[in-house]
Parts: sequence; C-alpha cells; structure tokens
Amino acid sequence: MTRFLPLALLLVAPLPALAQSLDLEATLERADVLEPLETVLVSVDGDVIAERGYNGHSPDDPTNIKSASKTVISALVGIAIDKGVLDGVDQTVASILTDDLPEDADPRINDITIGNLLSMQAGLTPTSGANYGRWVASRNWVRNALAQPFETDPGGRMLYSTGSTHLLSAILTEESSQSTLSLARDWFDGVPDFGIGGWERDPQGVYLGGNQMAMSPRSLLAFGEVYRNGGLAPDGTRVISEDWIEQSWSERTNSRFTGDGYGYGWFLREIGGEDVRYAWGYGGQMLYVVPDLNLTVVMTSDENAPSAGNGHRDALHRLLGEIITDVRAD
Repeated sequence: MTRFLPLALLLVAPLPALAQSLDLEATLERADVLEPLETVLVSVDGDVIAERGYNGHSPDDPTNIKSASKTVISALVGIAIDKGVLDGVDQTVASILTDDLPEDADPRINDITIGNLLSMQAGLTPTSGANYGRWVASRNWVRNALAQPFETDPGGRMLYSTGSTHLLSAILTEESSQSTLSLARDWFDGVPDFGIGGWERDPQGVYLGGNQMAMSPRSLLAFGEVYRNGGLAPDGTRVISEDWIEQSWSERTNSRFTGDGYGYGWFLREIGGEDVRYAWGYGGQMLYVVPDLNLTVVMTSDENAPSAGNGHRDALHRLLGEIITDVRAD
C-alpha cells in the first residue's frame, strides 16, 4: 500500500527522522502477519514516534497485561522500601504474613525474603502453569501459596510463580493498610497516561499480584517510560529510585526455559545487539526498555493465545530487533 506524506512534513522534517518514520511504518506494516498481535507503540526519548493497532485494536483500549503486571508489583515494592513502608529486600515473609503461615511448616519458610519473591527464588512449588487453576480455586490464595512444598532452598534456582508476586501484594496490603490498587494510583499519580482499570482480587480482597490486571498499551508505555527515564515522571518528579531500577535490572537468576536473565520482575536479554530489559505476559503482552537507545516499546497480543511454545514471543523479540535497527539507523 502506497503512503503519501503531507507536503509540509516533507518540507520541515529532517531527512534522517523522515527516513526513520518511513522505516518504522514499513516495519509495523509487515508485522500485520503476526496474527495474535494487537498493538505496537514505539517511543524514543519520551516521544511516541510510531504506533499501530491491528484488527481493530487501539493503544488506548484496556487489555489484560497478564504477567507483565508482575513488573508493576516489583515497582510498588521498590517504592514501598524507599518510603519506609517495608524494611528492605532482606525482610522475611514470615515476619509479616504470620497469620497465614501453615501449621507444622517447613522451617525454611522462615528464610524466604521479599527479595526471593521478587526474583522468583522462594523455593516453593510454583502456583503458575498447571497448578494455577487449583491455586485460584482455593479459599485463601496467600495461605495456599505459603503451604506449597519446597522444591529448592530459598535463594536457589528460579521457580516462576504467580503465588510469589501475590504474596508481595499481600505484604504491601498488610504493611501499608491500603490496597495495592490504591498504592499504585497514589504513587503513580504524577505519571500522565498511567492507569489501572479492572484488577482481580482474591477471596480475602487482596489484589492479585502478577496477573489479571487491565491496562491500556499507552498506560503500560507510561509505566515503562518511568524506568527508561531513571525513575522520573515526565515533569521530573521522582517516582522510583535509581537504586531500585539498578537492583531490578541486575541479573539474579535465569529462566531454565529461555536462558534469559531475571532481576526483580524484569527479564534481561540481548536483542538486536542491544541490552534489553523486558516484562512479559501470557499471550505476548510485552514491555521492552532499551536504555542505550532511550527506546521503550510496548506490544500487546491476544490474551487467550499462548506465546511461548508456538513461537509468538520469539516473533515479537524479532520484531523488536527490527525496530532497534530502524531506530539505530537514525
């Protein structure tokens, strides 16, 4: 399809920027072959330079970001530590969720720290994957997650589990006496476009840490931009400390499925020759930050279709690689 640019744009746009715009347009148009893909947003230096909705979807429409919400939970924990709501990543879970500990618990439950939950190194059997349905069918998700048998010692290999991030949501609720949703709205109030819509809660009213969160792609981009901008809102207001971002982007373990590194709620890998930090949700809900290019990219996909085993997630990584090439060319 031929695209015509306004004459005024042709007259005032610098040639490299114009070439970049055309390259990105072509790249996003080719991405139409990725059937589950719904939206793509590309931002450089805080400015959206390209966006596209596929099959009637819009970057402004709320979507279920699935496990990408684990990264939002990580941010709230970091802010809570900076504000003194939590003592730090070495604070133990058992010292906070005392009333939910199982009877005759494995003594190792006293060794699990907030940091272990953030890096998916609690050691408890995961409540994700095949165990997810049984977990959310239980009457108390916090107690059920804490009652899981140990597969490794705390601090051992990565065991990806929504139960771990839900425990973080419960900890935030307990220590702040506010809901996690209230904290998110309060602490990100100064970030334009940021907003959380629907969000599932457990039977006790605790917001589900790490799944079933509705955000628009534009809202997810605004969240990612805070990290890309060193923890600052667009007006310069400090939202997240630089130290927390550094801690979150430091590799602490790695996925046995992809080999990608994992910090505090962020995956780490190289794409297109650049160090990339990314959040990933089921179906292909992606938030990418490429610090050296001042680049933030959001991609959302059909929330009901898988993205790992069928290669869709890898296709999204390749699409990011093409976007990186286009941006680097400028």
